[in-house]
Amino acid sequence: MNYSIEQILFIGALLAIAAIFASKISERFGVPALLLFLGIGMLAGSEGPGGIFFENIALSKFVGIIALVFILFYGGLDTRWSSIKSVMKEGIAVATIGVIITAGTLGILIYFFLKLPFMQSLLLGAIISSTDAAAVFSILRSKGISLKGRIRPLLEFDSASNDPMAVFLTMTLIRLMTAKGVSVPSLLPELLLQMGVGFLAGVLGGRLVIFIINKINLYYEGLYPVLVVTMALFIYAGTTYIKGSGFLAVYIAGLVVGNGRMIHKRNIVRFNESIAWFMQIVMFIVLGLLVYPSRLLPVMGQGAVAALLLMFVARPLSIFINLSFSGYTVREKLMISWVGLLGAVPIILATFPLAAGVEGGEMIFNMVFFVVLLSALFQGSTIAFVAKLLKVNAPLSEQRKYPLEFEQMAGIDADLNEVIIPFGSDVAGKRVFELGVPQGCVITMISRGENFIIPNGTTVLEEGDVMLVMAEKEAVKQLEAGVAKQKEAVKGNS
Repeated sequence: MNYSIEQILFIGALLAIAAIFASKISERFGVPALLLFLGIGMLAGSEGPGGIFFENIALSKFVGIIALVFILFYGGLDTRWSSIKSVMKEGIAVATIGVIITAGTLGILIYFFLKLPFMQSLLLGAIISSTDAAAVFSILRSKGISLKGRIRPLLEFDSASNDPMAVFLTMTLIRLMTAKGVSVPSLLPELLLQMGVGFLAGVLGGRLVIFIINKINLYYEGLYPVLVVTMALFIYAGTTYIKGSGFLAVYIAGLVVGNGRMIHKRNIVRFNESIAWFMQIVMFIVLGLLVYPSRLLPVMGQGAVAALLLMFVARPLSIFINLSFSGYTVREKLMISWVGLLGAVPIILATFPLAAGVEGGEMIFNMVFFVVLLSALFQGSTIAFVAKLLKVNAPLSEQRKYPLEFEQMAGIDADLNEVIIPFGSDVAGKRVFELGVPQGCVITMISRGENFIIPNGTTVLEEGDVMLVMAEKEAVKQLEAGVAKQKEAVKGNS
């Protein structure tokens, strides 16, 4: 059936709206959003009530690449050094060597247990070797719990940074399977060069983004986020053109931009978050249209075996090897192993063998699709239970929201900071003008319990107050140091 442009736009908008409304179900009941997005696509597909016939592999891959660029870029953009620096060594190991161990172990197990051709087995292992812990955190948030200690920062780092390695392994194996006269020894120097060029291009590209944003001085503020998005595409395409790893480059660029000082940063991050979500919705609906439920039935048995081998053997083995001397307890390692929920990237990567004409590509796509569904259903529904069972759960501390925000602009080297009045401090009971606020420091608001107070010089401070302070870094440090000294003085007198 041929559709007019208006019909395509109407149907596409309707499906996207349905997906957005479906996210409320994910938020309320802890169902991974990807399941709902995929379900909407499948219902609209040729074997669902919608009856839309779609079998364009090339278009699916193209949309998948664009989606992957924005997902990886936002993954880097949303990763904070302050939250991951304590687990940097372990995070890098799990996101690189860990992915290789998971992919290799799973590939070998699939070869022996499912009797698939060896290269197909390795390719399948590589495609489903990366995780999406962001889905896990949304599930835990809906249950009102978090994870203790260093589990959360490691999972955040792993989920944000393990996708480039999975992409790298997948594309390497596809090339080995499709190109004549290509072997691992002949590819190794080229692969190392791709990684090196990708890393360097990402660092330079990220710094270039920050420099341009801070210097260009655009009249229309709405163009700043658009400029960053187009530069992310430019970094990916340019790096790929010079034979580097474009996916690694775009992730590293996001990491550099997200941790740099830049005007309009809040708006830029929010815009990229919206783009990443939109691309996930589009990608999942497209993939839902592409899959035929009847074709999943023949691979359900094999897919279930592959999923169980991944959940109970390959990922746990990888985690325990990489965290052998990390200080993590056995319970923490088991929890990290279990939080191996698959997300958007494996299904996107599953379109690559199809587009490249790899033998068994359709079988691999259907198996990956089923493994992702099983992982989301089985692991996703038991995350909170396993956390409680292993006693690594903790109460969820929601980040406080304030009725005002500050957007850094050109010519203003200041930010909005939180300064807490410690319990037992001499500051408690004093008025604001007695605090000795450093020059260049303005207390804009005080958060006290559920209330917000706009202070003046005579406002009396209380223990546990959170002051919102507009100031430069040095002025904030002076204020915090003053509060800390007063607190120490109280301890010394007690």
